Amino acid sequence: MPPRKRATDTAPSTMKELKDTLWKAADKLRGSMDASQYKDVILGLVFLKYVSDAFDERRRQLEAELIADGLDEEGVASLIDDRDEYLGSTVFWVPEEARWEYLAQHAKGIQESAGVEGRTIGQLIDAAMRGLMDENSTLAGTLPTMFNKDNLDQRRLGELLDLFNDTRFTGDGARRARDLLGEVYEYFLEKFARAEGKRGGEFYTPAGVVRVLVEVLEPYNGRVYDPCCGSGGMFVQAEKFIEHHGGNATDIAVYGQEHNERTWRMAKMNLAIHGINAQLGDRWEDTFSQDKHPDLLADYVMANPPFNIKDWTRREDDKRWKYGVPPVGNANYAWIQHIISKLAEKGSAGVVMANGTMSSNSGGEGDIRARLVEADLVSCMVALPTQLFRSTGIPVCTWFFAKDKSAGVKGSIDRRGQVLFIDARNLGYMVDRAERALSDDDIAKIAGTFHAWRGTESAKGAEYADEPGFCYSATLAEIKEADYALTPGRYVGAAAIEDDGEPIEEKIARLTKELYEQFDESARLQAVVREQLGRVK
Repeated sequence: MPPRKRATDTAPSTMKELKDTLWKAADKLRGSMDASQYKDVILGLVFLKYVSDAFDERRRQLEAELIADGLDEEGVASLIDDRDEYLGSTVFWVPEEARWEYLAQHAKGIQESAGVEGRTIGQLIDAAMRGLMDENSTLAGTLPTMFNKDNLDQRRLGELLDLFNDTRFTGDGARRARDLLGEVYEYFLEKFARAEGKRGGEFYTPAGVVRVLVEVLEPYNGRVYDPCCGSGGMFVQAEKFIEHHGGNATDIAVYGQEHNERTWRMAKMNLAIHGINAQLGDRWEDTFSQDKHPDLLADYVMANPPFNIKDWTRREDDKRWKYGVPPVGNANYAWIQHIISKLAEKGSAGVVMANGTMSSNSGGEGDIRARLVEADLVSCMVALPTQLFRSTGIPVCTWFFAKDKSAGVKGSIDRRGQVLFIDARNLGYMVDRAERALSDDDIAKIAGTFHAWRGTESAKGAEYADEPGFCYSATLAEIKEADYALTPGRYVGAAAIEDDGEPIEEKIARLTKELYEQFDESARLQAVVREQLGRVK
């Protein structure tokens, strides 16, 4: 019988192979667990596999370095377990019984024998997760320890380990282990969000929507905050943006909060995989009832709050309600005002909201919106296409706020007293019957329009001009005249119809003639059909 294949014997997998292998792994548990349960199991195992592979890769590198320095076998052995050599390379320290090779060897558990306590593979994985959290303080309270529950088939779990054993999360250069696993993790978050339907929206925001916020705000450095951070997608996209533009991701400090325990743990794992040192509070908590970052003033806020929450923690004397007390039955303007309260002197924010927030007057929301406009806090409004969110059919928009719209570091053009409106409802393409996505060009068009309007460095000298049907720069007086409604369609007007050069009189005559010809053809076809039906009788 051939020996069990070890992960270290397998060449680095392609991204397609990784995704296909791991989705097969998810399918193995689908029969016995619901979507939210197997999400925790699969993502936990993916994380454990990555941690172990990254540790093994660093161990081999360290061994090669020590040998190159002239150390003998004894010298290598004395230094190979120096934890600082791992932690200094942003690699988690993995205790021996948490290493994948050990778990793979015992995929069917440990049989009880003389002097040996029997343990299931679920117990071994739970112990591995606890060991990782004990040895790495940044993982404390993060990893799932539910692999030995009654509803988790231990045989299938062992088979799952065998499947994972053929996959390596290692690579070189731009495809290093963290990048590979980060992409796989994001892919799985999207897959699980689709599987969970509406509940999936609690932890996942479509990447295209997040990129609109990031590309408009350009969070190159400073403090970045998300008060309802889900699985941490805003922070991951911010890191990608910085790296894509040649910056250093360590130039941002990340702060977040999440009220759902499972999602909070998921975010901690996601950010750990991406090497993002985020301050997500000591535990999950409702942002309205207990703000985990009460003294924070952020340079950038990016958020996708849950829409139209009716049951929320509301105090009328809350100091955050500077522009009016939000209504009891809807938290939309509570989120907006909380976010504004978190902005530093020159801070800016991007927030995904239901379209109703742009024009609603119920419960005093219209008055709050008017005060926000008059305070010159609203920078840009973008109406997004429908069907971007598989989890909800509610049409969405993005609000952009800025504490300072004068000429300066955030833009060379003084836009005080003005708001940019962008109607992007006609952008995007259908991924399938139920879901639309924004292309790179769509995102670039939205962000490029804003940067030209603001005169940012990234605009590269492009001059802004109103485009009928797409964008319009309105004054506060115009907005007041529209009763402070912020729906872009009210301002951008209709797209210009291209003139084909045909005189209008000739065009009307031609079209009238064509219409009569169609009527005649229709009458002829009706006669043919009647004749054929008569023959059938």
